[in-house]
Amino acid sequence: MYENTTYEMILQRMLDRVPDKFDKREGSVIWDTHSPTAIELQILYLELDVILREAYGDTASRDFLILRCRERGIYPHEATKAVLRGVFTPSSVDVTGQRFNIGDMNYTVAERIAGGEYRVECETAGKIGNQFFGTMVPIGYIKGLQSAELTEILIPGEDEEEAEDLRQRYFASFEENAFGGNRADYLEKANAIPGVGGAKVTRAWNADISPADMIPKESVEAWYDDIKGTLTGEVRHWLDSVFHAGKQKKLTTGGTVLLTIIDSGFGVASEALVQTVQSAIDPEANAGDGYGLAPIGHVVMVESAEAKEIVVKTTLTFEPGYGWGNLQTSIEEAVSAYLLELRKEWAGASSLTVRISQIDNRILNVPGIIDVQNTSVNGSRENLNLGEYEVPVLGGVDG
Repeated sequence: MYENTTYEMILQRMLDRVPDKFDKREGSVIWDTHSPTAIELQILYLELDVILREAYGDTASRDFLILRCRERGIYPHEATKAVLRGVFTPSSVDVTGQRFNIGDMNYTVAERIAGGEYRVECETAGKIGNQFFGTMVPIGYIKGLQSAELTEILIPGEDEEEAEDLRQRYFASFEENAFGGNRADYLEKANAIPGVGGAKVTRAWNADISPADMIPKESVEAWYDDIKGTLTGEVRHWLDSVFHAGKQKKLTTGGTVLLTIIDSGFGVASEALVQTVQSAIDPEANAGDGYGLAPIGHVVMVESAEAKEIVVKTTLTFEPGYGWGNLQTSIEEAVSAYLLELRKEWAGASSLTVRISQIDNRILNVPGIIDVQNTSVNGSRENLNLGEYEVPVLGGVDG
C-alpha cells in the first residue's frame, strides 16, 4: 500500500509546504533539516506496510498467523514421531525400552504387540521416521537377540504443520463453528490426532434401523420370559439391560457416529492408528459415556477407509531406445502420483472417480512415451466411480 511512498516523494511534499521566498535548494538549511525527517518517515511507511500485511490472515507471515489463529483457539500441529512395527527374534527376548539404529535414525522399542512384535517409535519427529525399513542394529548389547527388523508403519510421523495448511484451517474456522459434537467438531478433533490425514463423519450411520425397531414386540417379550431363566452371569445381565432399555424406549440410533479416517500419508489407516483414534474419541470400554473427545451419548465407531485396488492396462507406443523394460517404474510412479492426488481429495469429496483420461495424460508425460491407447481400469474402459469410503491404490500397470 505504501511501497510507492519514497524518500524523494516525502521530501518534495515537505519542501512544497515551505514558502518559495526561502532557500530550499539541496544543501540549504531548510533542505538539510527536512531530509533526515523524510528518511525516517520513509522507514515509518515501510513499517506500516509490514503491519498491514501482518494484520490479515491471508497475508500474515507464520509467526503473526499463529497469533491470529490463537484468537480462534487454533494452534499449529507439532511434528510427531513415527510408530512402526518391529519384529524381533527370538520372541523370548524382551526388547522393551531398547534402542536401535537404521540408516540415520534411532528408534526406541515402546511396547510389545504380540510374541516378537513390538511398537517401535522413531526418536526423531517428522516424516523422516517413515522412510526406513529392514534390519536394525542394537545400540547396546542385547543378550540372545538374533535379529531385529522394521516391517511397516503403524502411525506415520508428521512434520510440523506448514503455514499454508494452518492458514486454511484458520479460514475454515469462520465457515463452520466446531462445538458440541457437530460435524465440524468431529473433523477438527480427528484431524488433530497424530497420524490422521483426513476424516469423514457420518451421522446415525445405522440409520436403516428406526427407533421403533428397538422396542420389543409381544413375541420378543414372550421369548425373553422363556429364556431369561436359563441364563446367568454376564449374558443374563447384558440381555436384561438391552431388553429393559428397549422396553423403556431408551434405545435410539440418533447418537451413533461413524468416523472414517485415512493416515497422514493419505493411505489406508493401520489397525493401530484406528485403535488410537478410537481410544481418543470414544473408548470402546466406555462407549457413549463421554470419556473421550466425543460428547456424552455419542457412540462413535472408528474405521479406516477401504483400499480399492486399481489395475491399469494400456497399449503404449515408445520412442526409439525406450521400452516397457526401462520405463515401467516411471509409468507406475506417474499413475501412483495421480492416485495420491485423488486420495488427498477424499476427505472433502462425497466420492472419488478414477478417470482414464487423467491416467492417459500422466503416462503421456513420461519421457519416452509417444502414444497411449486402449486404456482400461479394472477391466473396463469407463471411468471408475469409487464408493464413499474407498480410496484408490495402485494394483499394477500392464503396458
